[in-house]
Amino acid sequence: MPTIFRHHGYRFFFFSREGEEPIHVHIESAEKYAKFWLEPLSVAESHGYSRSELKEIRLLIEQNEELIRTTWNEHITRHRQS
Repeated sequence: MPTIFRHHGYRFFFFSREGEEPIHVHIESAEKYAKFWLEPLSVAESHGYSRSELKEIRLLIEQNEELIRTTWNEHITRHRQS
């Protein structure tokens, strides 16, 4: 479960065996969890986050979209080759 980055208590990550799904990112902090699709950028799931927290998470995803995409593509490519 590769961590892409952490910011203000949020951990942005994905699972290694998710290459069959469209690109997305999971976010967790404390007992809260969310999943965002990147195309188009939207909430797929959310448990415990307020609207303002989801807005902050969305902004962080937008600011780090290139990092998320690069990490996803590199990891999924490596995983498929092994």
